[in-house]
Amino acid sequence: MTDQAPDDLHRPVDFEVAAADYRHWHLSVDGDVARVDMDVNPDAGLRPGYELKLNSYDLGVDIELADLVRRMRFEHPQVRTVILSSGNDRVFCAGANINMLGMSSHAWKVNFCKFTNETRCEIEDATENSAQVYIAACNGTTAGGGYELALACKEIYLQDDGNSAVSLPEVPLLGVLPGTGGLTRLVDKRKIRRDRADVFSTTAEGIRGKRAVAWNLVDGIYPRSKFPEAMAARAKAIAEESSGDLLPGTRTGVPLKPLAPEIGANFRQYRHVRFEWDSDQRLAKLTIQAPTADDVAHLKKGADAVHAAGDDLWALRAYRELDDALLHLRVNHLGIGLVLVRVEGDPQTILDHDAALHDIKDHWFSHEVILHMGRVLRRFDLTSRSFFAMGDAGTAFAGNLLELCLAADRFYLLDDPDSPVQVGLSAFNDGALPMSHGISRLEARFIGTPELLEDVRGKHQLFDAEAADDAGLVTVLLDDIDWDDDVRIAIEERASLSPDALTGMEANLRFPGAENADSKIFARLTAWQNWIFIRPNATGPEGALTLYGKPDRPTFDWNRV
Repeated sequence: MTDQAPDDLHRPVDFEVAAADYRHWHLSVDGDVARVDMDVNPDAGLRPGYELKLNSYDLGVDIELADLVRRMRFEHPQVRTVILSSGNDRVFCAGANINMLGMSSHAWKVNFCKFTNETRCEIEDATENSAQVYIAACNGTTAGGGYELALACKEIYLQDDGNSAVSLPEVPLLGVLPGTGGLTRLVDKRKIRRDRADVFSTTAEGIRGKRAVAWNLVDGIYPRSKFPEAMAARAKAIAEESSGDLLPGTRTGVPLKPLAPEIGANFRQYRHVRFEWDSDQRLAKLTIQAPTADDVAHLKKGADAVHAAGDDLWALRAYRELDDALLHLRVNHLGIGLVLVRVEGDPQTILDHDAALHDIKDHWFSHEVILHMGRVLRRFDLTSRSFFAMGDAGTAFAGNLLELCLAADRFYLLDDPDSPVQVGLSAFNDGALPMSHGISRLEARFIGTPELLEDVRGKHQLFDAEAADDAGLVTVLLDDIDWDDDVRIAIEERASLSPDALTGMEANLRFPGAENADSKIFARLTAWQNWIFIRPNATGPEGALTLYGKPDRPTFDWNRV
Protein backbone atom coordinates (compact mmCIF):
# COMPACT_ATOMS: atom_id res chain seq x y z
CA MET A 1 0.00 0.00 0.00
CA THR A 2 1.36 3.45 -0.90
CA ASP A 3 0.87 6.78 0.78
CA GLN A 4 -2.48 8.32 -0.15
CA ALA A 5 -2.61 11.75 -1.74
CA PRO A 6 -3.86 14.62 0.43
CA ASP A 7 -6.88 15.16 -1.79
CA ASP A 8 -8.40 14.04 -5.04
CA LEU A 9 -6.20 16.43 -7.04
CA HIS A 10 -2.93 15.06 -5.62
CA ARG A 11 -1.73 18.47 -4.51
CA PRO A 12 0.33 18.65 -1.32
CA VAL A 13 -0.43 21.55 0.99
CA ASP A 14 2.19 24.02 2.23
CA PHE A 15 1.39 25.42 5.68
CA GLU A 16 3.91 28.27 5.55
CA VAL A 17 2.81 31.65 4.28
CA ALA A 18 4.36 35.13 4.40
CA ALA A 19 2.27 38.01 5.69
CA ALA A 20 3.01 39.93 2.50
CA ASP A 21 1.41 37.12 0.51
CA TYR A 22 -1.98 37.01 2.27
CA ARG A 23 -4.77 36.82 -0.28
CA HIS A 24 -7.73 36.82 2.10
CA TRP A 25 -6.87 39.00 5.12
CA HIS A 26 -5.91 42.63 5.61
CA LEU A 27 -4.08 43.75 8.75
CA SER A 28 -3.69 47.31 9.97
CA VAL A 29 -2.07 48.26 13.27
CA ASP A 30 -2.57 51.57 15.07
CA GLY A 31 -0.66 51.56 18.35
CA ASP A 32 -2.27 49.10 20.74
CA VAL A 33 -5.24 48.31 18.48
CA ALA A 34 -5.13 46.14 15.35
CA ARG A 35 -7.84 45.59 12.79
CA VAL A 36 -8.04 42.35 10.85
CA ASP A 37 -10.47 42.37 7.93
CA MET A 38 -11.57 39.13 6.31
CA ASP A 39 -11.77 39.91 2.61
CA VAL A 40 -11.71 36.54 0.89
CA ASN A 41 -10.63 36.51 -2.74
CA PRO A 42 -13.34 34.33 -4.32
CA ASP A 43 -11.00 33.20 -7.10
CA ALA A 44 -8.10 32.20 -4.81
CA GLY A 45 -9.25 28.89 -3.37
CA LEU A 46 -6.60 26.43 -2.28
CA ARG A 47 -7.84 23.99 -4.93
CA PRO A 48 -9.71 24.57 -8.19
CA GLY A 49 -13.38 23.73 -8.59
CA TYR A 50 -15.16 26.15 -6.25
CA GLU A 51 -15.57 29.87 -5.69
CA LEU A 52 -15.13 31.39 -2.23
CA LYS A 53 -18.23 33.58 -2.35
CA LEU A 54 -19.50 35.71 0.53
CA ASN A 55 -16.34 35.47 2.62
CA SER A 56 -16.63 31.71 2.80
CA TYR A 57 -13.38 29.95 3.58
CA ASP A 58 -11.34 26.87 2.82
CA LEU A 59 -8.14 25.51 4.34
CA GLY A 60 -6.04 28.11 2.52
CA VAL A 61 -7.98 30.96 4.13
CA ASP A 62 -7.50 29.42 7.55
CA ILE A 63 -3.77 28.75 7.02
CA GLU A 64 -3.41 32.50 6.54
CA LEU A 65 -5.49 33.24 9.63
CA ALA A 66 -3.43 30.85 11.75
CA ASP A 67 -0.26 32.54 10.54
CA LEU A 68 -1.71 35.97 11.24
CA VAL A 69 -2.75 35.09 14.80
CA ARG A 70 0.71 33.70 15.53
CA ARG A 71 2.51 36.68 13.98
CA MET A 72 0.30 39.04 15.95
CA ARG A 73 1.71 37.64 19.19
CA PHE A 74 5.37 37.67 18.15
CA GLU A 75 5.60 40.50 15.63
CA HIS A 76 3.05 42.93 17.13
CA PRO A 77 3.31 42.39 20.90
CA GLN A 78 2.25 45.97 21.62
CA VAL A 79 -1.27 45.22 20.36
CA ARG A 80 -3.83 44.78 23.13
CA THR A 81 -7.05 44.56 21.11
CA VAL A 82 -7.67 42.92 17.75
CA ILE A 83 -10.88 43.88 15.92
CA LEU A 84 -11.86 40.97 13.70
CA SER A 85 -14.22 42.21 11.01
CA SER A 86 -15.04 41.94 7.32
CA GLY A 87 -14.02 43.79 4.21
CA ASN A 88 -17.36 42.78 2.66
CA ASP A 89 -20.04 45.41 3.24
CA ARG A 90 -22.91 42.96 3.79
CA VAL A 91 -21.32 39.70 4.97
CA PHE A 92 -19.04 39.09 7.93
CA CYS A 93 -18.43 35.46 6.99
CA ALA A 94 -20.61 32.77 5.41
CA GLY A 95 -18.57 29.96 7.00
CA ALA A 96 -16.82 27.03 5.38
CA ASN A 97 -17.34 26.89 1.64
CA ILE A 98 -20.04 24.30 0.97
CA ASN A 99 -18.91 23.40 -2.54
CA MET A 100 -15.39 22.82 -1.21
CA LEU A 101 -16.75 20.47 1.45
CA GLY A 102 -18.95 18.71 -1.07
CA MET A 103 -16.05 17.89 -3.41
CA SER A 104 -13.56 16.98 -0.66
CA SER A 105 -12.60 13.55 0.55
CA HIS A 106 -13.64 12.46 4.03
CA ALA A 107 -10.08 12.79 5.35
CA TRP A 108 -9.78 16.30 3.92
CA LYS A 109 -12.98 17.43 5.64
CA VAL A 110 -11.89 16.00 8.99
CA ASN A 111 -8.39 17.50 8.83
CA PHE A 112 -9.82 20.83 7.69
CA CYS A 113 -12.16 20.95 10.70
CA LYS A 114 -9.38 19.96 13.10
CA PHE A 115 -7.04 22.69 11.82
CA THR A 116 -9.75 25.36 12.01
CA ASN A 117 -10.52 24.24 15.56
CA GLU A 118 -6.87 24.61 16.54
CA THR A 119 -6.76 28.08 15.00
CA ARG A 120 -9.84 29.20 16.94
CA CYS A 121 -8.26 27.84 20.13
CA GLU A 122 -5.12 29.86 19.41
CA ILE A 123 -7.25 33.01 19.20
CA GLU A 124 -8.68 32.20 22.63
CA ASP A 125 -5.20 31.40 23.94
CA ALA A 126 -3.97 34.84 22.82
CA THR A 127 -6.84 36.49 24.67
CA GLU A 128 -6.41 34.37 27.79
CA ASN A 129 -2.64 34.24 28.11
CA SER A 130 -1.16 37.12 26.08
CA ALA A 131 -3.48 40.02 26.99
CA GLN A 132 -4.23 40.32 23.26
CA VAL A 133 -8.02 40.46 23.23
CA TYR A 134 -10.00 39.59 20.11
CA ILE A 135 -13.42 41.14 19.52
CA ALA A 136 -15.68 40.26 16.60
CA ALA A 137 -17.23 43.16 14.73
CA CYS A 138 -19.88 41.34 12.69
CA ASN A 139 -20.76 43.95 10.09
CA GLY A 140 -23.07 41.67 8.13
CA THR A 141 -24.44 38.15 7.91
CA THR A 142 -22.53 35.83 10.23
CA ALA A 143 -23.33 32.21 9.44
CA GLY A 144 -21.98 28.79 10.35
CA GLY A 145 -18.21 28.84 10.59
CA GLY A 146 -18.39 32.62 10.45
CA TYR A 147 -20.26 32.68 13.74
CA GLU A 148 -17.89 30.04 15.09
CA LEU A 149 -15.03 32.39 14.26
CA ALA A 150 -16.83 35.12 16.17
CA LEU A 151 -17.39 32.74 19.08
CA ALA A 152 -13.63 32.34 19.42
CA CYS A 153 -13.42 36.06 20.22
CA LYS A 154 -13.94 37.34 23.75
CA GLU A 155 -16.72 39.72 22.71
CA ILE A 156 -19.11 39.73 19.73
CA TYR A 157 -20.92 42.76 18.30
CA LEU A 158 -23.50 42.64 15.52
CA GLN A 159 -24.58 45.32 13.10
CA ASP A 160 -28.27 46.07 13.61
CA ASP A 161 -29.57 46.76 10.13
CA GLY A 162 -32.63 44.52 9.91
CA ASN A 163 -30.75 41.99 7.83
CA SER A 164 -27.55 40.94 9.64
CA ALA A 165 -27.99 37.82 11.75
CA VAL A 166 -25.92 35.19 13.52
CA SER A 167 -26.67 31.56 12.74
CA LEU A 168 -25.45 27.98 12.94
CA PRO A 169 -27.43 26.47 10.04
CA GLU A 170 -25.45 23.24 9.60
CA VAL A 171 -28.04 20.89 11.12
CA PRO A 172 -31.11 22.12 9.16
CA LEU A 173 -29.35 22.90 5.87
CA LEU A 174 -26.47 20.42 5.58
CA GLY A 175 -27.24 17.51 7.86
CA VAL A 176 -23.90 17.98 9.70
CA LEU A 177 -22.71 19.75 12.86
CA PRO A 178 -21.07 23.13 13.30
CA GLY A 179 -17.56 21.73 12.90
CA THR A 180 -15.49 24.34 14.69
CA GLY A 181 -16.68 24.13 18.26
CA GLY A 182 -19.84 26.20 17.87
CA LEU A 183 -22.14 23.97 19.92
CA THR A 184 -19.62 23.68 22.75
CA ARG A 185 -18.89 27.39 22.85
CA LEU A 186 -22.60 28.21 22.93
CA VAL A 187 -23.22 26.35 26.15
CA ASP A 188 -19.77 26.18 27.80
CA LYS A 189 -18.27 29.57 26.88
CA ARG A 190 -21.24 31.88 26.44
CA LYS A 191 -23.42 29.93 28.91
CA ILE A 192 -26.47 29.99 26.65
CA ARG A 193 -29.42 27.99 27.93
CA ARG A 194 -29.70 24.55 26.44
CA ASP A 195 -33.24 25.08 25.15
CA ARG A 196 -32.34 28.36 23.48
CA ALA A 197 -29.20 26.79 22.01
CA ASP A 198 -31.41 24.03 20.60
CA VAL A 199 -33.72 26.55 18.91
CA PHE A 200 -30.80 28.61 17.61
CA SER A 201 -28.95 25.58 16.20
CA THR A 202 -31.99 24.42 14.22
CA THR A 203 -33.07 27.82 12.91
CA ALA A 204 -31.47 28.20 9.50
CA GLU A 205 -32.17 31.91 9.13
CA GLY A 206 -30.54 32.72 12.47
CA ILE A 207 -31.29 35.37 15.06
CA ARG A 208 -30.73 39.11 14.84
CA GLY A 209 -31.08 42.34 16.75
CA LYS A 210 -32.28 42.60 20.34
CA ARG A 211 -33.11 38.90 20.54
CA ALA A 212 -29.51 38.00 19.75
CA VAL A 213 -28.43 40.21 22.67
CA ALA A 214 -31.11 38.86 25.00
CA TRP A 215 -30.01 35.29 24.32
CA ASN A 216 -26.33 36.24 24.79
CA LEU A 217 -25.51 35.23 21.23
CA VAL A 218 -23.82 38.63 20.89
CA ASP A 219 -22.64 41.22 23.43
CA GLY A 220 -24.21 44.21 21.76
CA ILE A 221 -25.76 45.68 18.61
CA TYR A 222 -25.22 49.00 16.88
CA PRO A 223 -26.88 50.55 13.81
CA ARG A 224 -24.87 50.58 10.60
CA SER A 225 -24.19 54.32 10.85
CA LYS A 226 -22.59 54.00 14.29
CA PHE A 227 -21.01 50.56 14.02
CA PRO A 228 -17.40 51.47 13.00
CA GLU A 229 -17.10 54.20 15.64
CA ALA A 230 -18.59 51.97 18.35
CA MET A 231 -16.13 49.18 17.56
CA ALA A 232 -13.16 51.55 17.60
CA ALA A 233 -14.22 52.97 20.96
CA ARG A 234 -14.74 49.52 22.48
CA ALA A 235 -11.39 48.30 21.18
CA LYS A 236 -9.61 51.29 22.70
CA ALA A 237 -11.32 50.79 26.03
CA ILE A 238 -10.29 47.11 26.14
CA ALA A 239 -6.72 48.05 25.26
CA GLU A 240 -6.59 50.49 28.17
CA GLU A 241 -8.15 47.96 30.54
CA SER A 242 -5.64 45.23 29.65
CA SER A 243 -2.53 47.42 29.71
CA GLY A 244 -1.97 46.56 33.37
CA ASP A 245 -1.72 42.85 32.55
CA LEU A 246 1.49 43.15 30.56
CA LEU A 247 4.60 41.15 31.38
CA PRO A 248 7.94 43.02 31.49
CA GLY A 249 10.18 43.53 28.49
CA THR A 250 10.36 46.04 25.66
CA ARG A 251 7.54 45.27 23.26
CA THR A 252 9.64 45.10 20.12
CA GLY A 253 8.28 42.56 17.66
CA VAL A 254 10.17 39.45 16.62
CA PRO A 255 9.78 38.61 12.90
CA LEU A 256 9.09 34.96 12.12
CA LYS A 257 11.33 34.12 9.18
CA PRO A 258 10.57 31.29 6.71
CA LEU A 259 11.60 27.83 7.86
CA ALA A 260 12.83 26.88 4.36
CA PRO A 261 13.42 23.16 4.92
CA GLU A 262 15.33 21.03 2.45
CA ILE A 263 12.72 18.86 0.74
CA GLY A 264 13.51 15.50 -0.77
CA ALA A 265 11.51 12.65 -2.24
CA ASN A 266 10.91 11.12 1.18
CA PHE A 267 12.09 13.68 3.73
CA ARG A 268 11.86 17.23 5.03
CA GLN A 269 15.06 18.40 6.71
CA TYR A 270 14.76 21.46 8.93
CA ARG A 271 17.49 23.01 11.08
CA HIS A 272 16.54 21.03 14.21
CA VAL A 273 13.91 18.56 12.96
CA ARG A 274 13.98 15.80 10.36
CA PHE A 275 10.76 14.22 9.10
CA GLU A 276 11.14 11.21 6.80
CA TRP A 277 8.69 8.62 5.60
CA ASP A 278 8.40 5.23 3.93
CA SER A 279 5.03 5.13 2.20
CA ASP A 280 5.24 1.43 1.36
CA GLN A 281 5.82 0.55 5.01
CA ARG A 282 3.29 3.20 6.18
CA LEU A 283 6.02 4.35 8.58
CA ALA A 284 7.57 7.73 9.36
CA LYS A 285 10.44 8.91 11.54
CA LEU A 286 10.48 12.21 13.39
CA THR A 287 13.87 13.20 14.81
CA ILE A 288 14.48 16.32 16.91
CA GLN A 289 17.94 17.70 17.64
CA ALA A 290 18.12 18.84 21.26
CA PRO A 291 19.49 22.25 22.29
CA THR A 292 23.25 22.57 22.59
CA ALA A 293 25.54 24.05 25.21
CA ASP A 294 25.69 27.21 23.08
CA ASP A 295 21.88 27.48 23.27
CA VAL A 296 22.07 27.22 27.04
CA ALA A 297 24.83 29.82 27.25
CA HIS A 298 22.74 32.23 25.22
CA LEU A 299 19.73 31.76 27.52
CA LYS A 300 21.91 32.52 30.51
CA LYS A 301 22.72 35.95 29.08
CA GLY A 302 19.24 37.01 30.18
CA ALA A 303 15.84 37.84 28.80
CA ASP A 304 16.92 40.84 26.76
CA ALA A 305 19.60 38.84 24.94
CA VAL A 306 17.10 36.05 24.28
CA HIS A 307 14.64 38.59 22.90
CA ALA A 308 17.36 39.91 20.61
CA ALA A 309 17.99 36.41 19.27
CA GLY A 310 14.47 36.42 17.90
CA ASP A 311 13.20 33.40 16.03
CA ASP A 312 16.64 31.77 15.98
CA LEU A 313 16.09 30.82 19.62
CA TRP A 314 16.13 27.01 19.73
CA ALA A 315 12.87 26.70 21.68
CA LEU A 316 10.99 28.80 19.12
CA ARG A 317 12.67 27.57 15.96
CA ALA A 318 12.61 23.85 16.82
CA TYR A 319 8.96 23.90 17.85
CA ARG A 320 7.96 25.87 14.74
CA GLU A 321 9.67 23.16 12.70
CA LEU A 322 7.98 20.38 14.66
CA ASP A 323 4.62 22.08 14.12
CA ASP A 324 5.16 22.30 10.36
CA ALA A 325 6.22 18.64 10.19
CA LEU A 326 3.12 17.54 12.09
CA LEU A 327 0.83 19.44 9.72
CA HIS A 328 2.51 17.87 6.71
CA LEU A 329 2.12 14.45 8.29
CA ARG A 330 -1.58 15.01 8.90
CA VAL A 331 -2.63 16.36 5.52
CA ASN A 332 -0.03 15.24 2.98
CA HIS A 333 0.71 11.70 4.22
CA LEU A 334 -2.61 10.06 4.93
CA GLY A 335 -1.27 6.54 4.49
CA ILE A 336 1.34 6.88 7.24
CA GLY A 337 0.07 5.06 10.33
CA LEU A 338 3.01 4.93 12.74
CA VAL A 339 5.62 7.56 13.58
CA LEU A 340 8.84 6.68 15.40
CA VAL A 341 10.03 9.64 17.49
CA ARG A 342 13.65 10.20 18.54
CA VAL A 343 15.48 13.03 20.30
CA GLU A 344 19.21 13.30 19.71
CA GLY A 345 21.53 15.22 22.01
CA ASP A 346 22.67 15.40 25.60
CA PRO A 347 19.96 14.99 28.28
CA GLN A 348 21.74 17.11 30.88
CA THR A 349 22.06 19.96 28.39
CA ILE A 350 18.29 19.83 27.86
CA LEU A 351 17.73 20.13 31.61
CA ASP A 352 20.16 23.06 31.74
CA HIS A 353 18.31 24.65 28.83
CA ASP A 354 14.95 24.27 30.56
CA ALA A 355 16.24 25.69 33.83
CA ALA A 356 17.66 28.74 32.04
CA LEU A 357 14.46 29.30 30.01
CA HIS A 358 12.32 28.85 33.12
CA ASP A 359 14.35 31.53 34.92
CA ILE A 360 13.27 34.14 32.35
CA LYS A 361 9.72 32.87 31.85
CA ASP A 362 8.18 36.16 33.00
CA HIS A 363 9.60 38.20 30.11
CA TRP A 364 6.91 38.65 27.47
CA PHE A 365 8.96 37.04 24.67
CA SER A 366 10.04 34.01 26.70
CA HIS A 367 6.42 33.67 27.85
CA GLU A 368 5.20 33.61 24.25
CA VAL A 369 7.83 31.03 23.30
CA ILE A 370 6.71 28.73 26.11
CA LEU A 371 3.05 29.18 25.15
CA HIS A 372 3.95 28.26 21.58
CA MET A 373 5.76 25.12 22.74
CA GLY A 374 2.59 24.09 24.57
CA ARG A 375 0.40 24.65 21.51
CA VAL A 376 2.66 22.50 19.32
CA LEU A 377 2.65 19.68 21.86
CA ARG A 378 -1.15 19.84 21.93
CA ARG A 379 -1.11 19.53 18.13
CA PHE A 380 1.02 16.40 18.64
CA ASP A 381 -1.53 15.04 21.15
CA LEU A 382 -4.37 15.62 18.69
CA THR A 383 -2.73 14.08 15.63
CA SER A 384 -4.44 10.85 14.59
CA ARG A 385 -1.34 8.74 14.08
CA SER A 386 0.30 6.18 16.33
CA PHE A 387 3.47 7.50 17.95
CA PHE A 388 6.20 5.31 19.46
CA ALA A 389 9.02 7.14 21.26
CA MET A 390 12.25 5.21 20.72
CA GLY A 391 14.80 5.67 23.48
CA ASP A 392 17.74 3.81 21.94
CA ALA A 393 21.45 4.64 22.08
CA GLY A 394 22.22 8.32 21.56
CA THR A 395 18.76 9.58 22.45
CA ALA A 396 17.99 12.23 25.05
CA PHE A 397 14.38 12.35 26.14
CA ALA A 398 14.50 14.96 28.89
CA GLY A 399 12.63 18.05 30.04
CA ASN A 400 10.49 19.71 27.40
CA LEU A 401 11.40 16.92 24.95
CA LEU A 402 10.35 14.23 27.42
CA GLU A 403 6.85 15.58 26.74
CA LEU A 404 7.06 13.79 23.39
CA CYS A 405 7.45 10.48 25.25
CA LEU A 406 4.56 11.30 27.54
CA ALA A 407 2.44 12.29 24.53
CA ALA A 408 3.40 9.18 22.55
CA ASP A 409 1.33 6.03 22.70
CA ARG A 410 4.34 4.00 23.84
CA PHE A 411 7.89 4.68 25.04
CA TYR A 412 10.51 2.00 24.36
CA LEU A 413 13.76 2.47 26.31
CA LEU A 414 17.06 0.65 25.86
CA ASP A 415 18.78 -0.65 29.00
CA ASP A 416 22.38 -1.25 27.90
CA PRO A 417 25.30 -0.51 30.25
CA ASP A 418 27.61 -0.14 27.25
CA SER A 419 25.41 2.57 25.73
CA PRO A 420 23.57 4.11 28.69
CA VAL A 421 20.45 6.13 27.97
CA GLN A 422 19.14 8.65 30.49
CA VAL A 423 15.70 10.20 30.90
CA GLY A 424 15.23 13.55 32.65
CA LEU A 425 12.58 15.74 34.24
CA SER A 426 12.56 19.53 34.37
CA ALA A 427 10.19 22.31 35.42
CA PHE A 428 8.54 22.02 32.00
CA ASN A 429 7.12 18.63 32.99
CA ASP A 430 5.28 20.11 35.98
CA GLY A 431 2.44 21.73 34.02
CA ALA A 432 4.02 24.54 31.99
CA LEU A 433 3.03 22.77 28.75
CA PRO A 434 -0.50 21.55 29.52
CA MET A 435 -2.68 19.23 27.46
CA SER A 436 -5.94 20.39 25.89
CA HIS A 437 -7.92 19.49 29.00
CA GLY A 438 -5.64 21.46 31.27
CA ILE A 439 -3.54 18.85 33.05
CA SER A 440 0.12 17.99 32.55
CA ARG A 441 1.14 14.87 30.67
CA LEU A 442 2.69 13.54 33.87
CA GLU A 443 -0.70 13.88 35.55
CA ALA A 444 -2.32 12.09 32.63
CA ARG A 445 0.32 9.33 32.84
CA PHE A 446 -0.33 8.75 36.55
CA ILE A 447 -4.07 9.44 36.61
CA GLY A 448 -4.70 6.25 38.59
CA THR A 449 -1.50 6.26 40.65
CA PRO A 450 -1.15 9.68 42.30
CA GLU A 451 1.54 8.31 44.60
CA LEU A 452 3.82 7.77 41.59
CA LEU A 453 3.11 11.31 40.44
CA GLU A 454 4.18 12.67 43.81
CA ASP A 455 7.35 10.59 43.64
CA VAL A 456 8.49 12.31 40.42
CA ARG A 457 6.84 15.73 40.59
CA GLY A 458 9.49 18.38 41.10
CA LYS A 459 12.41 15.98 40.70
CA HIS A 460 14.35 17.90 38.09
CA GLN A 461 17.06 15.35 37.48
CA LEU A 462 18.26 12.54 35.24
CA PHE A 463 17.25 8.89 35.69
CA ASP A 464 19.10 5.92 34.31
CA ALA A 465 17.05 3.44 32.30
CA GLU A 466 16.11 1.18 35.19
CA ALA A 467 15.24 4.09 37.49
CA ALA A 468 13.10 5.66 34.75
CA ASP A 469 11.25 2.38 34.38
CA ASP A 470 10.76 2.11 38.16
CA ALA A 471 9.41 5.67 38.18
CA GLY A 472 6.72 4.72 35.62
CA LEU A 473 8.11 6.84 32.80
CA VAL A 474 8.69 3.91 30.42
CA THR A 475 6.31 1.59 28.60
CA VAL A 476 8.75 -1.20 27.71
CA LEU A 477 12.34 -1.52 28.98
CA LEU A 478 14.49 -3.72 26.72
CA ASP A 479 18.08 -4.87 26.87
CA ASP A 480 20.34 -4.79 23.84
CA ILE A 481 19.69 -8.48 23.07
CA ASP A 482 15.92 -8.04 22.78
CA TRP A 483 15.75 -4.51 21.37
CA ASP A 484 15.88 -5.19 17.62
CA ASP A 485 13.44 -8.12 17.57
CA ASP A 486 10.94 -6.71 20.06
CA VAL A 487 10.83 -3.30 18.40
CA ARG A 488 10.49 -4.85 14.93
CA ILE A 489 7.58 -7.03 16.08
CA ALA A 490 5.86 -4.09 17.78
CA ILE A 491 6.12 -2.00 14.61
CA GLU A 492 4.85 -4.81 12.39
CA GLU A 493 1.92 -5.53 14.71
CA ARG A 494 0.91 -1.87 14.83
CA ALA A 495 1.02 -1.60 11.05
CA SER A 496 -1.35 -4.56 10.74
CA LEU A 497 -4.17 -2.98 12.77
CA SER A 498 -7.14 -1.04 11.42
CA PRO A 499 -6.29 2.68 11.19
CA ASP A 500 -9.92 3.54 11.97
CA ALA A 501 -9.93 1.49 15.14
CA LEU A 502 -6.54 2.87 16.15
CA THR A 503 -7.68 6.48 15.68
CA GLY A 504 -10.66 5.86 17.95
CA MET A 505 -8.62 3.91 20.49
CA GLU A 506 -5.82 6.46 20.72
CA ALA A 507 -8.17 9.41 21.06
CA ASN A 508 -9.96 7.67 23.92
CA LEU A 509 -6.77 6.66 25.73
CA ARG A 510 -4.74 9.86 25.40
CA PHE A 511 -6.98 12.19 27.40
CA PRO A 512 -7.87 10.70 30.79
CA GLY A 513 -9.52 12.87 33.39
CA ALA A 514 -12.22 15.52 33.41
CA GLU A 515 -13.33 17.28 30.22
CA ASN A 516 -13.24 20.97 29.51
CA ALA A 517 -14.47 22.98 26.51
CA ASP A 518 -11.35 22.33 24.42
CA SER A 519 -11.38 18.59 25.05
CA LYS A 520 -15.05 18.43 24.13
CA ILE A 521 -14.33 20.19 20.86
CA PHE A 522 -11.49 17.90 19.88
CA ALA A 523 -12.83 14.63 21.26
CA ARG A 524 -16.60 14.63 21.38
CA LEU A 525 -17.24 17.01 18.46
CA THR A 526 -14.50 15.61 16.23
CA ALA A 527 -15.66 12.04 16.77
CA TRP A 528 -19.29 12.83 16.00
CA GLN A 529 -18.50 15.04 13.01
CA ASN A 530 -16.15 12.37 11.68
CA TRP A 531 -18.99 9.84 11.83
CA ILE A 532 -21.64 12.20 10.45
CA PHE A 533 -19.43 13.05 7.46
CA ILE A 534 -19.63 9.45 6.23
CA ARG A 535 -23.36 8.97 6.87
CA PRO A 536 -25.57 9.00 3.75
CA ASN A 537 -27.90 11.57 5.31
CA ALA A 538 -25.08 14.11 5.00
CA THR A 539 -22.69 13.01 2.28
CA GLY A 540 -24.47 10.20 0.43
CA PRO A 541 -25.71 10.72 -3.15
CA GLU A 542 -28.98 12.14 -1.78
CA GLY A 543 -27.51 13.68 1.40
CA ALA A 544 -28.07 17.25 2.52
CA LEU A 545 -24.46 18.35 2.06
CA THR A 546 -24.23 16.72 -1.37
CA LEU A 547 -27.42 18.36 -2.66
CA TYR A 548 -26.93 21.79 -1.07
CA GLY A 549 -27.66 24.52 -3.62
CA LYS A 550 -29.32 22.10 -6.02
CA PRO A 551 -33.06 21.87 -6.78
CA ASP A 552 -33.36 18.36 -5.33
CA ARG A 553 -34.22 17.88 -1.67
CA PRO A 554 -32.23 15.43 0.45
CA THR A 555 -33.56 11.98 1.22
CA PHE A 556 -32.98 10.89 4.81
CA ASP A 557 -32.80 7.48 6.40
CA TRP A 558 -35.09 8.26 9.34
CA ASN A 559 -33.78 5.53 11.63
CA ARG A 560 -31.97 6.79 14.73
CA VAL A 561 -28.72 4.87 15.24
